[in-house]
Amino acid sequence: MTIHQNEQLPLAEMRTGQTGTVVGVMGGHGLIRRLDALGIRPGRKVTKLSSTLFSGPVILRVDNTQVAIGFGMARKIIVETDKYLPRAS
Repeated sequence: MTIHQNEQLPLAEMRTGQTGTVVGVMGGHGLIRRLDALGIRPGRKVTKLSSTLFSGPVILRVDNTQVAIGFGMARKIIVETDKYLPRAS
């Protein structure tokens, strides 16, 4: 049996292969519109595919599309991740 625990963090801090749901964007109207055009908006499931440490592009999957965004943008996207922990006996 597992305990289901949600954690909110910036997309840039997600582990490679981790999936979550976008819950918010910490930016202005321009950033929100740009991300919306890429399909990245609150309520959407995203999977982080790859990134480099503290810089460079972050590659993620939104639906069946791969998208690359800058590290700065990825830091402004808040994602609620699913985290499964072994249940204490």
